[in-house]
Amino acid sequence: MDDNLEAPRRAPGSERVAPGSERVAPGSERGGPVDPRLGQSVPGLGELPPVLRLEDLVTRVLAPNPGLWALDGTNTYVVCAPGAAEAAIVDPGPADAAHLAQVESALTGLGARCRWILVTHHHIDHAEAALPWAARLSATVAAGSQEVAGPGGRLLADGDRVELPGTRVDVVGTPGHCRDHLAFRLESGTVLVGDHILGRGTSVITYPEGDLLAYLDSLRRVHDLGPDALYPGHGPEMRDDPSAVIEYYLAHRQFRERQIRAALNGGPLGIRGIVEQIYVRTDRGLLGAAEQSTRAALHKMLAEGAVAIDRHDVVSLLGHREKT
Repeated sequence: MDDNLEAPRRAPGSERVAPGSERVAPGSERGGPVDPRLGQSVPGLGELPPVLRLEDLVTRVLAPNPGLWALDGTNTYVVCAPGAAEAAIVDPGPADAAHLAQVESALTGLGARCRWILVTHHHIDHAEAALPWAARLSATVAAGSQEVAGPGGRLLADGDRVELPGTRVDVVGTPGHCRDHLAFRLESGTVLVGDHILGRGTSVITYPEGDLLAYLDSLRRVHDLGPDALYPGHGPEMRDDPSAVIEYYLAHRQFRERQIRAALNGGPLGIRGIVEQIYVRTDRGLLGAAEQSTRAALHKMLAEGAVAIDRHDVVSLLGHREKT
C-alpha cells in the first residue's frame, strides 16, 4: 500500500525494514518531502505488540496477516468506554480463528460484549471477518457499502454517529483509497483512519478503484478535524504531530505530480515510460503497483486539464512545462 515503492533501507531512529519491504523510504527521494515520522521513535516493522491498550477508549489487536501490503498486519480496534458493557470492533480483518480468540479475550478483559462491528472499507484484509463475527457475537455490522454491512447491517455515511454506552463514534467520509472508505472519530480526538493514512509510508491509490482528487479532499477533511492521534489500518499509531503526517501526505502527492510533469517535459510518453523514469529504484516486481498509482495521478491531472491521454495510453503535457 505504500506509494513510495522504493528499495528497502534502514530509516533514522528505531524503525527497521523487513527484507523485501519498500515502505521505509518515505521522504528519502531526492527533492521529495521528508516524512516527519522518520525522526520519531516507533516500533520496527514486525515489532508491534499483538495486543495493546492505546488509550482508555481503545485497545488494538493485531491480526496475523503481515505482508508487503498489510505491513505488520491489519489493526483491529476495540472501542469501549471504561466500565461500559458494550463495545465496537473496528476492522475485524481476516476470518482467522486465532485473531478472533484474541479479540474475544480483549472484550472479556473489558467486561463488554460487542454491539457494533464497524468497517472502514470493503478490502478483504479489513472486512472479511465482519459478517461471520457479527453472527457469532450477535453484533450489527456498519459500513460504507451494503455488501459489507450485509442484509441486516447499517449503511454509514459522512456525518453519521454510532452510539455506545458512555461514548460515541462519529463517521467521517474519506473516499479516495476506494469509494466506500470511512474514518471514525472518537471523543478523545483520535481518528481511526483505515487505509487512508498508514502508520508507515504512504497509501497507494490505484486506478480505477482509487480517485486521487477525492483522496486529497479526504486528507484535507481529516486534517481540518485537528486530530490528536491517528490510528491506521496498518502500522503503528501516530501521536506525535499527526497533522504534520497529513501535510506530508499532501506534499508527497504534489511531489509525484511534479515528477510526472518533469518526465513529460521532453514530449509525450507512454504511461510505462513515465513509471520507469519516476520509480527508478523500484524492484521490477513492484512496477505494476507503481503504474496503477501513476494512472491515478494522471487521471487527476486529466480531470484538471493538465494532460491528455490518447487511446494508446500515450500522455501529453498541456499548458506550461516544468523548468529544468
